[in-house]
Amino acid sequence: MDTIELGGVSVTRVWEYYGSVEMTPEVFFPETSRQVWDEQWLAPEHLDPATGTVRAAIQTWLLRSEGKTILVDTGVGNHKERPYSPIWSHLDTDFLGNLARAGVRPEDVDIVVNTHLHVDHVGWNTRLDDRAWVPTFPNATYLMPKADFDFWNPENGRVPALGRGNQNVFEDSVAPVHQAGLTQLWEDGHRIDAHLRLEPAPGHTPGSSVLTLASGTDRAVFVGDLMHSPVQVLEPDANSCFCEDPAQSRATRRRILGEAADTTTLVFPAHFAGGGAVEVTRDADTFAIKDWAPFSSYEQR
Repeated sequence: MDTIELGGVSVTRVWEYYGSVEMTPEVFFPETSRQVWDEQWLAPEHLDPATGTVRAAIQTWLLRSEGKTILVDTGVGNHKERPYSPIWSHLDTDFLGNLARAGVRPEDVDIVVNTHLHVDHVGWNTRLDDRAWVPTFPNATYLMPKADFDFWNPENGRVPALGRGNQNVFEDSVAPVHQAGLTQLWEDGHRIDAHLRLEPAPGHTPGSSVLTLASGTDRAVFVGDLMHSPVQVLEPDANSCFCEDPAQSRATRRRILGEAADTTTLVFPAHFAGGGAVEVTRDADTFAIKDWAPFSSYEQR
């Protein structure tokens, strides 16, 4: 299964990449305990048992709501020059083919949501046309958090925790859609429709955001990089090595997990393999995974 219905909104998982991210848990999540990575259920979908490296998915959540076609995050993209993120450099994936198999052509997309502006969340914002980067989704409004737009704009001279890992990303995946007049930079919150609302969730980056879904009795939240691995549900104070503000990241993660547990809200991170999304429970300040969404596992494809 690649599509589920949540009230009046359908949610489809569109794949770009699944596999090792070429980092061990000690590098990717230096604050996690070694013991938690010994949990047998993590392999093989979230941990490569042969290499000991973390596995993750690069995927887009395709939403259909009130007649609109909405993409939540756009992955890495093809043919991008990423000198300091070589795993994402010069990919040649069939993402647009996967999107087509989900029934969507680039011109059908009405809204693109970039939860934040990291290398693996904005790549398919643009495509290479001869020697120019042009918007992949020419009829879409690209919703970007203004705080991230300003932070990653190289003209502003910020020095990120990611170092040079985001080099070229603003120039080839953000600026072209902005120059085409397709971006809407939002602050404080933005309502898309009766079911969907964007809210700030800073910490991982200054402008990191979540997309909340409330339709009928169903609730969901698309959390971007609030969590990269299900280990962070079990150890919510453990950040990835890419968080700009570690203390704020921990506080935001605990807040969103707490709200999700208290309201039976399905949590959709950007990079979880397996069932893709989780229902969480809490016991005071401790969280656990109660169940996974019924999406097909990449291991079963």
